[in-house]
Amino acid sequence: MRVREEFSRCASVYGECNVIQLKVAQKLIGDTVTYPKRILDLGCGSGALYSLINWELEHFVGVDFSQEMLNHHPKSPEVEVLLGDFNAPALFEKLRKETFDRIYSASALQWADDLDTVFQSISELNAPVSLAIFTSGTFKTLYETAELSPILKSSDEVIEIAGRHFTAEYEIVHYVLEFDAVREMFRYIKRSGVSAGRRVLDFGQTKRLMESYPLGYLEFEVVFITS
Repeated sequence: MRVREEFSRCASVYGECNVIQLKVAQKLIGDTVTYPKRILDLGCGSGALYSLINWELEHFVGVDFSQEMLNHHPKSPEVEVLLGDFNAPALFEKLRKETFDRIYSASALQWADDLDTVFQSISELNAPVSLAIFTSGTFKTLYETAELSPILKSSDEVIEIAGRHFTAEYEIVHYVLEFDAVREMFRYIKRSGVSAGRRVLDFGQTKRLMESYPLGYLEFEVVFITS
């Protein structure tokens, strides 16, 4: 298992909300040493991962629980988008009728209701995986400053659960996203979707946190799982 760090700068361009998510998708595709023709993307969103693929495909299945996201996904003859929730067994019953050369998931599976069950369902599709999962190291200092418990699993927990279902390699990558102002940082958190819309602070708590947060950047920790 490798651990490494990457750094980015957001500055005042907080409207470009998916800086880290894009880096994660780029790493998943960049680390792909083969050229899978039949791909499943779980939590495909508006198509960031698909847009990075630079080889010919036979069939690409993108799954997301947001129809609005799927409406923005690139369209082409080889692309099939499915409205579905990876927490629902019915989705995998349908997917088991397909054959995939590789299964991707970038920045989505951390929101699994039961990660063990979702990993089991993915493993039953009998395809190699390239998965990226945000962990409790994401926003680490923010949670410590606010005296809150993280809402995500630790990297050790993710790796332990994955080990039950995959023979895989693991890499932990720490990303740092810098900002010119704390207010921009909090706007990023609100607009990026990294917190999955989970409001954990009221207005007063948020104000106090903005005044006391000691860093000029946000921390992210991602476990990459490759089999």
